[in-house]
Amino acid sequence: MRMLDLKSVSFGSPAAIVTTMGLIVGLDSATATKTAVVGGLLIVAVADNLTDSLSVHIYQEAERLAERQAFRTTVSNYVARLIVSATFAALFVALPTSVAVYACLIWGFFLLSGLSYLLAKARHARALSEILKHAGVAVVVIALSKGIGLLVRFMIGAS
Repeated sequence: MRMLDLKSVSFGSPAAIVTTMGLIVGLDSATATKTAVVGGLLIVAVADNLTDSLSVHIYQEAERLAERQAFRTTVSNYVARLIVSATFAALFVALPTSVAVYACLIWGFFLLSGLSYLLAKARHARALSEILKHAGVAVVVIALSKGIGLLVRFMIGAS
């Protein structure tokens, strides 16, 4: 993988992976239906990923990056994020909810670890420490999302 490709994918993909895992766990903790979870995943896949890609584009314009390069990076960032998010939605649709939550977490940590490994190798850094550092952030996001889901369920009174 060329460094430019790795840069394009690495900017948005971790956010898509970790946000999606947090959303799945949080909504599941709040006893959301399968339809609500898949709907939330698709909304994040399109809307959140598009707005984040817009932020990348505006930042690149502020850094005076060539217009063509900024556009190419923006599009590749969005497409990478969309594909990553879509894989989680597909897993959730294909599997029973109780299995889908765990399958999505495994898939997310696999993707995050793979990306962390590639980045560590490109930077000549220790892969295991990078994987653990990035996974640690994901665990915090997932734990906070679960807590928010449980709090919402408690406050609303759902069973």
